[in-house]
Amino acid sequence: MPTDNAPSPTTIRQSEELGQLVRKLRTEQGLLQIDLAGLAGTGNRFIVDLERGKPTLQLQKVLDVLDLMGLEVVVKRKGNNRHGE
Repeated sequence: MPTDNAPSPTTIRQSEELGQLVRKLRTEQGLLQIDLAGLAGTGNRFIVDLERGKPTLQLQKVLDVLDLMGLEVVVKRKGNNRHGE
């Protein structure tokens, strides 16, 4: 399901920011919340809560939905990277 025009790297610091990104990409892919829930094997409520930024969702389920949407999580140190990575 990944889109051809993948989003540029985005810094996420709040669950609400992740929810907004998921909603944006879901709508760009022409999917309803119920469609994404079905594809991800979750309930519709989970997708609603994810897009609203509920901070207590199961991390693995969130990662599974992101993977399904063609996204990955990259963790790096804050600030300038001295090696250009």
